[in-house]
Amino acid sequence: MKISPNIQKLAPFVTNWRRTLHQIPELGLVEYQTRDYLKAQLEEMGVNEIHQRLDTALVAVFRSDKPGKTLAFRTDIDALPVTEETGVAFASKTEGRMHACGHDGHMATMLGFAKYLTLYPETIVGTIVLIFQPAEEGPGGAQLLIDAGVLDEFGVEQIVGLHVFPEFEEGVIACREHAMMARNGEVKLVVTGQSAHGAQPQQGADAILATSAILQGIHTILARNISPMEAGVITFGKITGGEAMNIIPGKVEVEGTMRAFSDEVYEQMTTRITQLATQIALGYGCECEVIFNHMYRVVDNAPEMVHALQRVAKEAYRETPPYMLAEDFSMYQTKIPGLFFFVGIRNEACGYTWPLHSNKLNFNEENLLGGIECYVGLIAALNE
Repeated sequence: MKISPNIQKLAPFVTNWRRTLHQIPELGLVEYQTRDYLKAQLEEMGVNEIHQRLDTALVAVFRSDKPGKTLAFRTDIDALPVTEETGVAFASKTEGRMHACGHDGHMATMLGFAKYLTLYPETIVGTIVLIFQPAEEGPGGAQLLIDAGVLDEFGVEQIVGLHVFPEFEEGVIACREHAMMARNGEVKLVVTGQSAHGAQPQQGADAILATSAILQGIHTILARNISPMEAGVITFGKITGGEAMNIIPGKVEVEGTMRAFSDEVYEQMTTRITQLATQIALGYGCECEVIFNHMYRVVDNAPEMVHALQRVAKEAYRETPPYMLAEDFSMYQTKIPGLFFFVGIRNEACGYTWPLHSNKLNFNEENLLGGIECYVGLIAALNE
């Protein structure tokens, strides 16, 4: 993406911010060092309206006499429980913690945007609200901030967010109208039978056998209950049960994830999972408790906001396919119109090809300038 000279001047600051933040990764809702660093940088650049919400969230506000919308821009600030193996000089200083999802880059982008607004206040139209949000990876800081009244308190009308994304090459800005990322949830099955000696199976109710039948049944949902024109995912990745090879276990637990691009498909999957799991268990003389943890909603981009991004990104814009990944930015979009887009970071010549959540994730900080360029341009584009 073409970067304007004034934003190009921010490159050294953005690189330093990203690499410093990369060294101090913290998990959701305990990002105290991160919060203090962000606040110190905002104060140093002259931001005079900074609010703290929850324990670790920050909200920086820029106001203008020029009439316009109240636009929010959001960055996530938490890291992951991953042990870093990048070998870079600025690697994580905390064992077992890493910014493996690029949130360090998102924060550096937001700080760069804030610095630009302090240097060029004439850019501001209406009110600009910068949200530094904890706990995107879990348990969902967006909803916590919504419940704390942040959108209402500052009168936010539209919200914008971004994510670095290794599936697009450097310089690409990618987005799409409506569903771009999936609604997701967690599902746990607790199958209870009757333990017995393996040599006397007639005296028990085999929870393992029942569970295997339940899993096979559930995997028919997408093929037989969901329209082939729709999309969904049900994946069970953890199963525990049994104590010895010659004992029929009385209890088995299975945990998995489910995702869909519409609320209707998601609700249909939850209904059928419950029906199949409970009824199949009964057929094997067992019982099954189905426990759902409904998490984030569909990332649903407002078409008029996507059109604004297209005007700003120009030749750098690409239409992304939808991804079954999930993002708690979607929770804001259940309340107000929102725009979420990808910033490409893949550069095979430099080795920047690792997927998100990899312990080797790395990228060139120059790519973050494209995010700042889009943010600055969207102020005017969204007020047209």
